[in-house]
Amino acid sequence: MTTSQALRLALHSAVLSDLAGSRPKRLVRAMRYQAEDMPADAESHAAEDDFRQALFQARPGDPLIDMWRKQLTRWDFVENPTWSTTPARTDERRADIYRLLALESATVKLVEAVIPVVKAVPPVVISETFVPWYTPASQQGRPWYWPSYRGVLARNGWSEESIAGLDIATDNVVERLADPTRADAYQSKGLVVGYVQSGKTANFTGVIAKAVDAGYRLVIVLGGTLNLLRAQTQRRLDMELVGRENILRGAGEYESDYADDPAWSKGRFVRFGGLPSALGAFDIVRMTTRDDDYKSLLQGIVALEFEKQQPAYPLYDPRNLHRASARLMVVKKNKTVLSKLVKDLNKIKTPLSEIPVLIIDDESDEASVNTSRPKPDADRTAINQKISELLTMLPRAQYVGYTATPYANVFIDPSDTADIFPKDFIISLPRPDGYMGAGDFHDLDSDVPDDERTYANSNEKAHVRDVIVRDDDDTECLQQAMDMFVLSAALKLYREDNGLAEGYFEHHTMLIHESSWLNDHRELLGRVTELWWNGGYSGAAGHARLRRLFEEDVATVSAARAEGHAVPPTYDVLMPYVGPAAFRISGDQKPIIVVNGDKDLETGEADFDKRSIWKILIGGQKLSRGFTVEGLTVTYFRRRATNMSALMQMGRWFGFRRGYRDLVRLYIGRDESGAAKKAVDLYKAFEAICLDEDSFRRELSQYAVLVDGEPQVTPAQVPPLVSQHLPWLKPTSPNKMYNSQLVEIQSAGRWEEPTAYPTSVPDLRHNTRLWLPILDALSTEPVTLSYNFDSGTKPHTFPAFVGTRDAADVLNLVESLCWRAPSQFAPHLEYLQQITKPGNPLVHDWAVLAPQHLKAGPRLALGSSGREYSWFARDRRRDPLFGAISDPKHRSVALRIAGALADSGDHNTEKLANDRRGALVVYPIVEPDHREEASTTGVLDLGRVVVAFAFVAPSSAHYGGDRVVRFVTIDSSQEGAIVDAR
Repeated sequence: MTTSQALRLALHSAVLSDLAGSRPKRLVRAMRYQAEDMPADAESHAAEDDFRQALFQARPGDPLIDMWRKQLTRWDFVENPTWSTTPARTDERRADIYRLLALESATVKLVEAVIPVVKAVPPVVISETFVPWYTPASQQGRPWYWPSYRGVLARNGWSEESIAGLDIATDNVVERLADPTRADAYQSKGLVVGYVQSGKTANFTGVIAKAVDAGYRLVIVLGGTLNLLRAQTQRRLDMELVGRENILRGAGEYESDYADDPAWSKGRFVRFGGLPSALGAFDIVRMTTRDDDYKSLLQGIVALEFEKQQPAYPLYDPRNLHRASARLMVVKKNKTVLSKLVKDLNKIKTPLSEIPVLIIDDESDEASVNTSRPKPDADRTAINQKISELLTMLPRAQYVGYTATPYANVFIDPSDTADIFPKDFIISLPRPDGYMGAGDFHDLDSDVPDDERTYANSNEKAHVRDVIVRDDDDTECLQQAMDMFVLSAALKLYREDNGLAEGYFEHHTMLIHESSWLNDHRELLGRVTELWWNGGYSGAAGHARLRRLFEEDVATVSAARAEGHAVPPTYDVLMPYVGPAAFRISGDQKPIIVVNGDKDLETGEADFDKRSIWKILIGGQKLSRGFTVEGLTVTYFRRRATNMSALMQMGRWFGFRRGYRDLVRLYIGRDESGAAKKAVDLYKAFEAICLDEDSFRRELSQYAVLVDGEPQVTPAQVPPLVSQHLPWLKPTSPNKMYNSQLVEIQSAGRWEEPTAYPTSVPDLRHNTRLWLPILDALSTEPVTLSYNFDSGTKPHTFPAFVGTRDAADVLNLVESLCWRAPSQFAPHLEYLQQITKPGNPLVHDWAVLAPQHLKAGPRLALGSSGREYSWFARDRRRDPLFGAISDPKHRSVALRIAGALADSGDHNTEKLANDRRGALVVYPIVEPDHREEASTTGVLDLGRVVVAFAFVAPSSAHYGGDRVVRFVTIDSSQEGAIVDAR
């Protein structure tokens, strides 16, 4: 960097640091003001034409561009600023920024070309307040590894939008760590929540890059509990962050631990052109390698010693910190390994209190969490104890956990200062573009009737296939799944010849996951081997099966979902690729790899880094968490788990499927008879996981909005946001689900659906009798209600008995209801009481709707008039909770009545819409034991009817500012103490 460039960078850094916490201001004036306190030559850069010249000449990774990108993006993303009325992340917002900066049109064009508006969804952040330190000024002249990593992502095909999104997300993490140069030690702890196989590694690689650039000098990555997970993480960091020069450190090319890695010989490991320390930066010293976990340092402890340029000052002083090398280790979560690390750290001469440390805990809900019961004299579990020791002995250590299943982490005791509760922040990453997650295999809240679903409008029809077990034999379905594997392999080769580059599909895999037991794998290996060699993929029988599968399945799905990728018009066109595909899978006579750690069973090495793999994988625990199965196209899944976190992590079919998304198939048991009964639960379980996960993220998003600059909730108040839909599928261990109590939820304009209804006959009879006067007062004939969408979507139409009821009457009713779990409805009741207060109520009355079936269906006589109502068959998914009760098509009308949606286009619906009116939707429910009687007689004892309801409060029924939730928190450090979080 020339002197002139350094001056320009220093000038813009000073300007942006001054503007970081304020509105955009006239740029030229700000530059001239800052230039007054700088060398005389700086004034020549305080002009807009100089800025334009810098923009025009900028190359990728230019620090000036990165600096401006951060600040412009911050202004783009800020919600409801005082200086703009335009929505965040829009061209209109950016235009306001340019206007306030007083930029000329020529400058604007260059900025737009170099730094376009990032319109990606930002992360959701639940955070304690923190002291800003990660500013352009703090990074001046030091960024090295982040610009390099940014370049790696660009070369790997990441779009500018995706890189900018990662930049924003990683900033959100790093700025909440402690300033590594601060005099007083502070230990920040946080949690980053991603999706299964969705790019969490890229996020923490970016965090490490920025953290070491900022001054963190010891990075400890806890890389899972298995060797293959640790090795996979080590290689990724070495290849994309550490770089060749730091790996070799003067050794020969063939002395590298990656000498046998094709990516090494092909030059895919990042290069710097020399050791970073020789180029004005600092080195990263690896304390672990691809094949070797952390070992005790046999030749003294010197490798962990941190050099000080000025011994009189502490290591964290900038005069020492930014000249010292960083140390990086990727260690397995293993008691022995971590004990060696703790022992060695206690031996080094550098005071541990001076070392800024970053601990990244990958899959932080596994092994890291203390599962011992919370008693004063209870010992911690082994791995948790070692992590606790690290945090205790390293007062400047920052802990960041990464997981897709955060439930165990958020239920840790917040008062345990030596534990890993994310007391400072929880960050929920947005779903990446192109990602296939749990929701892509289900039709959640689909408005399309079952008989109208097609491969185009139904995820389930497109990607999910039934496993039908007859007499405990699933051979037919397993054969079909293997046929799909061969067929999709042929299609990949066809696409490489018709649009995609040769070798585009480096890996192509099928995963069979039925059990974690080695004996089961041994039996399964024999069955699958026999099916493969008897499959006849080069003969008439095999081609006949593939032809039928192509015509009945692949051709129709791909016609609807191929996203422009080539699809052969007939099987005859595809047939020439079947032989080469089968040969690529089994040409070495080993079409199947068993991955379970049993050396007698492993028939091949599932190392995706060392070779191209087109194989069938049989696995259990090793393939159920963290490890990425590259090229996974067909999954045959029949393994059960007892909690949400474990089952979600088994979803290896989630991930990025570029070029073959339409070919992905999940074979999972759906037959409700005999041996397949357990498998039936699996598909429903994953559906429940989708609902629970969406609910958790939606709640985090709602409560992340600051109120008067302060957070609505802190990480300690997050546990009550976790929900559960199935009785046998708990979020995590029950003994961790404590510490917080949800008191109130303001839900103006939102559909709310209580589900914890009583089970006893007296309580049910009491509730039904309370509802009868309201039901009797409804219209004598059903009224047809409808909501017509502008988008051309089919209208939501249904008949219902309708009426209105005074708000006080409705409140008296819900206050008198019995509940099996009162705590579930209590936060809603508190809100309803607040908005119905006499004097100035926010709700005047409620429209009451009793929806009726569109077609002739079961009816039940209720009330003194003997009127018959449609009843609904619903099941309790977890005692006492029902699953979803409402029909999605009823919601839009209720939301319109409450003012949450625009005009419905329906006369009857519009007559009910009114200011300060809510909507109450009533569902008589008959449970399984009484359905036959209800169907045949149309009459039931009132104690056998569950009158359920959903409600939408008026969209205007807000009070107390923007705050929408209120908690009390039980602090376990003070027995019996309750802190009102209002």
